[in-house]
Amino acid sequence: MAITNNIEADVKIKCIEADVTQQQLGKSIGSTGQYISRLIKNKEGIINKTFVKIMETLGYDITLTYTKRHEKPNLDDLLS
Repeated sequence: MAITNNIEADVKIKCIEADVTQQQLGKSIGSTGQYISRLIKNKEGIINKTFVKIMETLGYDITLTYTKRHEKPNLDDLLS
């Protein structure tokens, strides 16, 4: 696969930085921590397989860039 990021590590690090568990993150998006874990372990669950094939065929690797928003997320919403 042509995704250069380690999505699993990236999500785990961002959760640690936000002091949020995968379970809490899952709940905040109407899902579960187990689902979040499955998604980040299987990159194709996050990045469309067809898009990856198109970019690979065109000779590109995919690198995701994370840009922190200026406003902070409402962590109370995540934790409630």
